[in-house]
Amino acid sequence: MRGILAAGTRRKARLVSALALVAGLGLAGCSDVDSALFGDEAGDTVGTASDQFPPATAPTGGTLAGTLPGTVGGAPTGSAPIVQITPVPIEAGANTGTAVSATIATLRSQVQTLSDHLAANAAQLATLRNAGADAAAAYHESKARITTRLQVGTTRGNPELVTEWNGAQASLDSLAGNINALNQLSASIAADSSSAHFALDQIQATYNVSGAVDEDHRQLAVLEDETNQTIVLIDRLLKAAAEDTQRQTAYVANERANLTTLAGAIKNGELYGADLGSVPIAMTAGGAPVTNLAMAGTPLVVIRFDRPGVDYQQILYAALSQALQARPSAAFSVVAVAPTRGTAAAVQLAQTSAKNHAQEVIRSMTDMGVPASRLQVASATDPGATSSEVRVFVR
Repeated sequence: MRGILAAGTRRKARLVSALALVAGLGLAGCSDVDSALFGDEAGDTVGTASDQFPPATAPTGGTLAGTLPGTVGGAPTGSAPIVQITPVPIEAGANTGTAVSATIATLRSQVQTLSDHLAANAAQLATLRNAGADAAAAYHESKARITTRLQVGTTRGNPELVTEWNGAQASLDSLAGNINALNQLSASIAADSSSAHFALDQIQATYNVSGAVDEDHRQLAVLEDETNQTIVLIDRLLKAAAEDTQRQTAYVANERANLTTLAGAIKNGELYGADLGSVPIAMTAGGAPVTNLAMAGTPLVVIRFDRPGVDYQQILYAALSQALQARPSAAFSVVAVAPTRGTAAAVQLAQTSAKNHAQEVIRSMTDMGVPASRLQVASATDPGATSSEVRVFVR
C-alpha cells in the first residue's frame, strides 16, 4: 500500500513539473514576441535599482514605459514591456561638526539633485515613447486607408486620398519632432552622467582630506556606493534614449521614402508595385519584348511612346525595384531616343517629343522614390526607331 502511495506521489510530482515546464515555455514565447516587436534591448536597457543594488527603503521613481514603432513598414502592435528607473535613495548623514562633514553634505546634495534629474528624465522618455507610438499609429492608419483605396483602384489625384496623405505626412512630421526631443533629452542625460562621474571623483578625493572622524568616512563610503548606483542607472537611461533615437530616425527615413512613393501612386490612381514578382521586366511598355537585359549596354527598360497615354509606370517601377534590390547604390541614365526618318523638321519635332517624354519619365521615377541625384538625362537618335522612345540604363 505504501508503495502504491509513493508511486502516486511521484506521478503527481512529475505532472506538476511538466505543467511548470509548459508554463515556462509559454512565458519564454511571450518574451520572444516582445523582442521581435521592440528589440532585444527593450527589456534590459533600463532596469530597476534592485536588479543591481537592493534599496534600503521603498523609493518612488519615474516609470519608463510605452509603445515603440514596430519593424519598418509595419504598424506598431502591442505594448512595450513596462520597465522602471528607480532612483537610489540618498541616505541623510549626521553633521559631525568637521570640515569634511560640510564637504560631504555638499556632495550629498549634488548627488540628490542628479537622482531627481534621473527620475524626471525617465518620466520624459516614457512620455516621448508614448507620443512616438501615437504618431506612428496615426501615420499607419492613414497609410492603410490610402493603400486600401489604391489597391481597388481610384481616380487620378483623388482629393480624398490627398487629404489622407497630408494627414500621414503630418503624423510623420510629428514623429520627426519627437526625434528632436529625444536628442535634447539625450544631451541632458549625458550632462548628468558627466556630473555624476565628477561627483564620484570628488567623493573619492575627500578620503584624503585630513581632519575627518570615522563617521565621516562611513558616510563617504555610503555616498560613494549611492553615487556608483546612480551612475549605472543614468548610463542605462542614456543608452535607452540613444537606441530610441536611432530606431525612430531609421523608421522616419524609411517611411518618408514610402510616403514619396505613395504620392506618385495617388497621382496615377494606382498602387505601384502591387505585385512586383509577377511583372515581366523584359517587356517594353509598348508590349514588344526587349532584348536580353544581361547584354552589356542593354537598357533596363524601353518605353515606346507610339500611341497616346502609354501606361508604363508599373513596368518601370518593377524594373527599378529589381535593379535597386540587386544593387542598392545603383544610379540611372534616362535617354530620350528620337527616330531619324522624315524631313529635318520632322526629326526636330521627334527629338523635342522624346525629350518631353524623358522629363515625364524622370518625374515618375522621382515620384517612385528614386533620388534626383541618381538620375542623369541624355538624348540620342536611332535610325531603327519608329517612334519616340525613352530608354533607362543602370550605371
